[in-house]
Parts: sequence; C-alpha cells; structure tokens
Amino acid sequence: MIKKELFIGFLVGLIANAFGFIIAIFIFGNGERISDVFRQSLAQGFFNKLVSIGALLNLVAFFLFLKQKRDYRARGVIFATITVTIATFLLNYK
Repeated sequence: MIKKELFIGFLVGLIANAFGFIIAIFIFGNGERISDVFRQSLAQGFFNKLVSIGALLNLVAFFLFLKQKRDYRARGVIFATITVTIATFLLNYK
C-alpha cells in the first residue's frame, strides 16, 4: 500500500513538472513551437531555468497532498522533484 501511494505521488510530481515546463515554454517561448524552444533552451543554457519554473506546480501538488493527509503521496512528489533535478543536472552539465 505504501509503495502504491509513493508511486502515485511520483507520477503526479512528474506530470505536474511536465505541465509546468510546457506552461513556462508557452509563457517565455514567444509563440515558437515547443520543440524549437526546447532545443534553444539546451543550446543557450536556460533549460534548467525552464525546468525550475515548471517545478512550481510540484509545490501545489505537494501541499495539496499534505492538506489531504496523504503523506506518502507527498513524499512521492518530493522524490519526483529530486529525480527531475538530478536528470536536469546531468543533462545540462554532462
């Protein structure tokens, strides 16, 4: 049961981060296609900033789970945030 709750929180964290990333691209992309902004962000070195802005939705998910007393799901969101942080670091500084 605990593993299931952690997994659900992890998935919610990844999905929230992806939606936040896409929203950040729409806000800061100046009407360009998502793939073009993604490539430019990697080439120009501001990819980690877009991911950081996208991670703000994880805060919403985390605090909603805490308010609902679903602590293990909140832990899953934290694990997803840490995973995305490590992946971004490795992708950006390889």
